[in-house]
Amino acid sequence: MALSVTASAVTAFFLAQAAGNGLVAFLPLVIIMVIFYVLLILPAQRRQKKTQAMLNALKNGDKVVTSGGLYGTIVGLEPDAVQLRIAEQVKVKVARSAIADVQSDIKEERG
Repeated sequence: MALSVTASAVTAFFLAQAAGNGLVAFLPLVIIMVIFYVLLILPAQRRQKKTQAMLNALKNGDKVVTSGGLYGTIVGLEPDAVQLRIAEQVKVKVARSAIADVQSDIKEERG
Protein backbone atom coordinates (compact mmCIF):
# COMPACT_ATOMS: atom_id res chain seq x y z
CA MET A 1 0.00 0.00 0.00
CA ALA A 2 2.80 2.44 0.83
CA LEU A 3 4.46 1.66 -2.47
CA SER A 4 1.31 2.48 -4.47
CA VAL A 5 0.85 5.81 -2.61
CA THR A 6 4.46 6.70 -3.29
CA ALA A 7 4.14 5.72 -6.95
CA SER A 8 1.02 7.82 -7.42
CA ALA A 9 2.69 10.75 -5.64
CA VAL A 10 5.73 10.46 -7.91
CA THR A 11 3.47 10.25 -10.97
CA ALA A 12 1.57 13.35 -9.86
CA PHE A 13 4.87 15.16 -9.28
CA PHE A 14 6.13 14.35 -12.79
CA LEU A 15 2.81 15.33 -14.37
CA ALA A 16 2.97 18.70 -12.60
CA GLN A 17 6.53 19.21 -13.83
CA ALA A 18 5.55 18.28 -17.39
CA ALA A 19 2.78 20.89 -17.34
CA GLY A 20 5.25 23.47 -16.02
CA ASN A 21 7.75 22.57 -18.73
CA GLY A 22 5.05 23.06 -21.35
CA LEU A 23 4.59 26.64 -20.21
CA VAL A 24 8.34 27.20 -20.13
CA ALA A 25 8.64 25.77 -23.65
CA PHE A 26 5.87 28.13 -24.84
CA LEU A 27 7.59 31.21 -23.35
CA PRO A 28 10.17 31.73 -26.16
CA LEU A 29 7.37 31.74 -28.73
CA VAL A 30 5.55 34.44 -26.77
CA ILE A 31 8.76 36.49 -26.48
CA ILE A 32 9.38 36.21 -30.24
CA MET A 33 5.82 37.36 -30.95
CA VAL A 34 6.27 40.40 -28.68
CA ILE A 35 9.57 41.28 -30.39
CA PHE A 36 7.96 41.05 -33.84
CA TYR A 37 5.11 43.26 -32.68
CA VAL A 38 7.42 45.91 -31.27
CA LEU A 39 9.92 45.89 -34.15
CA LEU A 40 7.66 45.35 -37.17
CA ILE A 41 3.96 45.88 -36.58
CA LEU A 42 4.00 48.92 -34.28
CA PRO A 43 6.26 51.08 -36.53
CA ALA A 44 4.18 50.15 -39.59
CA GLN A 45 0.99 51.22 -37.82
CA ARG A 46 2.56 54.53 -36.79
CA ARG A 47 3.78 55.17 -40.34
CA GLN A 48 0.32 54.39 -41.75
CA LYS A 49 -1.37 56.76 -39.27
CA LYS A 50 1.10 59.52 -40.17
CA THR A 51 0.47 59.02 -43.90
CA GLN A 52 -3.30 59.02 -43.42
CA ALA A 53 -3.10 62.24 -41.38
CA MET A 54 -1.02 63.85 -44.15
CA LEU A 55 -3.57 62.80 -46.81
CA ASN A 56 -6.49 64.11 -44.73
CA ALA A 57 -4.74 67.47 -44.23
CA LEU A 58 -4.23 68.17 -47.96
CA LYS A 59 -5.55 71.55 -49.12
CA ASN A 60 -5.51 73.68 -52.24
CA GLY A 61 -2.14 75.27 -52.86
CA ASP A 62 -0.08 72.49 -51.23
CA LYS A 63 2.96 71.49 -53.25
CA VAL A 64 3.19 67.69 -53.38
CA VAL A 65 5.15 64.82 -54.87
CA THR A 66 3.36 61.73 -56.13
CA SER A 67 4.62 58.18 -55.76
CA GLY A 68 5.31 58.27 -59.50
CA GLY A 69 7.64 61.26 -59.10
CA LEU A 70 5.39 64.06 -60.38
CA TYR A 71 5.79 67.40 -58.65
CA GLY A 72 2.72 69.60 -58.61
CA THR A 73 0.45 72.01 -56.79
CA ILE A 74 -3.00 70.95 -55.65
CA VAL A 75 -5.72 72.93 -57.44
CA GLY A 76 -8.71 70.69 -56.74
CA LEU A 77 -9.74 68.21 -54.08
CA GLU A 78 -12.17 65.31 -54.29
CA PRO A 79 -12.90 62.64 -51.68
CA ASP A 80 -10.64 60.04 -53.33
CA ALA A 81 -8.58 62.10 -55.81
CA VAL A 82 -6.74 65.40 -56.19
CA GLN A 83 -6.14 67.58 -59.21
CA LEU A 84 -2.55 68.73 -59.62
CA ARG A 85 -1.14 71.52 -61.73
CA ILE A 86 2.21 70.22 -62.96
CA ALA A 87 2.88 73.05 -65.45
CA GLU A 88 1.09 76.11 -66.79
CA GLN A 89 -2.25 74.98 -68.25
CA VAL A 90 -1.45 71.30 -67.47
CA LYS A 91 -3.57 69.60 -64.82
CA VAL A 92 -3.68 65.91 -63.93
CA LYS A 93 -6.01 63.99 -61.66
CA VAL A 94 -4.34 61.49 -59.30
CA ALA A 95 -5.59 59.30 -56.49
CA ARG A 96 -5.05 60.65 -52.99
CA SER A 97 -3.15 57.49 -52.13
CA ALA A 98 -0.61 58.38 -54.86
CA ILE A 99 0.53 61.45 -52.91
CA ALA A 100 3.86 60.50 -51.37
CA ASP A 101 4.89 63.74 -49.67
CA VAL A 102 3.92 67.35 -49.12
CA GLN A 103 6.76 69.73 -49.94
CA SER A 104 7.43 72.30 -47.25
CA ASP A 105 8.44 75.90 -47.92
CA ILE A 106 11.76 75.33 -46.15
CA LYS A 107 12.87 72.81 -48.78
CA GLU A 108 11.96 75.22 -51.60
CA GLU A 109 13.93 78.11 -50.06
CA ARG A 110 17.09 75.99 -49.91
CA GLY A 111 16.74 74.67 -53.47
